[in-house]
Amino acid sequence: MHIFNRVKFSTPESVELEFTLAGIGNRAWALLIDYHVLGVILVLFLIAWLTVSIQFADFWSSIFRDRAGFWLMAIASFVGFGIYGGYFVFFETLWQGQTPGKRFAKIRVVRDDGRLIGLQQATLRALLRPFDEVLFIGAFLIMFSYLEKRLGDLAAGTIVIQTYTPMTATTLTVSEQAKSVSEQLLQIADLSAMLPDDFAVIREYLHRRSAMAATARASVALQLAKDVKAIIHLEKIPEAITPDVFLEAIYLAYQKFSKI
Repeated sequence: MHIFNRVKFSTPESVELEFTLAGIGNRAWALLIDYHVLGVILVLFLIAWLTVSIQFADFWSSIFRDRAGFWLMAIASFVGFGIYGGYFVFFETLWQGQTPGKRFAKIRVVRDDGRLIGLQQATLRALLRPFDEVLFIGAFLIMFSYLEKRLGDLAAGTIVIQTYTPMTATTLTVSEQAKSVSEQLLQIADLSAMLPDDFAVIREYLHRRSAMAATARASVALQLAKDVKAIIHLEKIPEAITPDVFLEAIYLAYQKFSKI
């Protein structure tokens, strides 16, 4: 068990690439944002379509006669589906695997070999999106498959990964208690089970915790401490230390361990 679900791929040039998968939470958040943007676009289209239909009612009646309403609704539905699918195809092709929602959630679609997706992959993903959303089939596939792929990803040969922005360097301060606890952890914990990415999560939290609300900070620290405890096979956290101090101690201990 690790904090991040990562996969490795080898390119045709024998270069090994490692990715952190986006996860169901990030993908759902991105999709929610995209659907809000799509909703606005579709409402504007509907208003424009109704205006044109009313303004040219006689023209439509002369073409479709008594079935004008049916054909206007069919055309609107067809165009609406085109906007729905075209939204994802357009942005994922133009923005190198990102839509507005994915960009905000800091995730990206790439091919299985790490290369950027093209029009073909974006189109396949968009065409299969309605099937993925029926009975939440896509969500179940993402949660229970190793590579977190929905039907569109399986057909297009793509994965959704996290993207990162560089963190500005800041001075990290740790307590004196954490320094003594870190020496204990070197003796009793299996630090070899930690990945560099697990360490990166701890480091990022310690850098950002001062800007977090007290409740959120306590919740995140407690969950991280539980995850790290499971990773390093530590049965019991040393007594009388808080999750924050424990994470500081892990941060120091892993740095020392990696230099051995």
